[in-house]
Amino acid sequence: MKKTLLIVLALLLTFLGACSSEETTSTAKSGDSKDKEVQKIIVGTGTQFPNICFLDSNGKLTGYDVELVRQIDEKLPEYEFEFKTMEFSNLLLSLETNKIDFVAHQMEVNDEREEKFLFNKEPYNVFPLQVTVHQDNNDIHSIKDLKGKKAIVSATSNSAVFLEKYNKENNAGIEIVYSGQGADDTKNQIKTGRADATITTPFAVDFLNKQADAQQKVVGEPLLNSKVYFLLRKDETPLQKRIDEALVELKEEGVVSELSKKWLGADYSVGF
Repeated sequence: MKKTLLIVLALLLTFLGACSSEETTSTAKSGDSKDKEVQKIIVGTGTQFPNICFLDSNGKLTGYDVELVRQIDEKLPEYEFEFKTMEFSNLLLSLETNKIDFVAHQMEVNDEREEKFLFNKEPYNVFPLQVTVHQDNNDIHSIKDLKGKKAIVSATSNSAVFLEKYNKENNAGIEIVYSGQGADDTKNQIKTGRADATITTPFAVDFLNKQADAQQKVVGEPLLNSKVYFLLRKDETPLQKRIDEALVELKEEGVVSELSKKWLGADYSVGF
């Protein structure tokens, strides 16, 4: 009887031990899954680019680039995107010093940026730039008429890079000044006649005219019609790849086209 009782007790202990072991293993697997944290990605952008990245009447950050990044974020469950806003001139330094992980601000490829940083491979729209003047200005019809005139642009912007290069290569004699308060400063200088022209996009001009009575018009042919991308650090190839994969899907779904029509007034995603 004692022997039988000992055998039953031993079997019971073995069974309980097996159950305990199985439960521990199962819990550990579940825990491993939960331990896989979503990686936070800090997205650098601005608040002064009409229709691209700006604060609406309720103080909400929105615009074409912002809403597109939010759509990309939805496609990438392993990442969580968080915006950090700043002056445009501070974006590249913030990227270089790891304060942000990529830039969403209509970044065009140029040699200096390409040497230091990494662009994603899938462009997300075409960035047309044109000479822009006060609506009553009838003396400036193209960039050739800017000789001896004052043109205001944001430092390190696509417009600034283009204008600096054009001035040097053509001995154009354009006086280039740099805005200190983003687009609002540019708007006021054009409106008051302190500056004669700027280089910007038709959709930005339309927005400022409607929202802030900027009294601007574009003149001449487009100076640039370049593809634009997101800008990352050189070591961010995994993020680059995932952004491109998401962008391809969003283009196929028509999301990029619809966002462009909504914010820019036309489908600037075509022609890629």
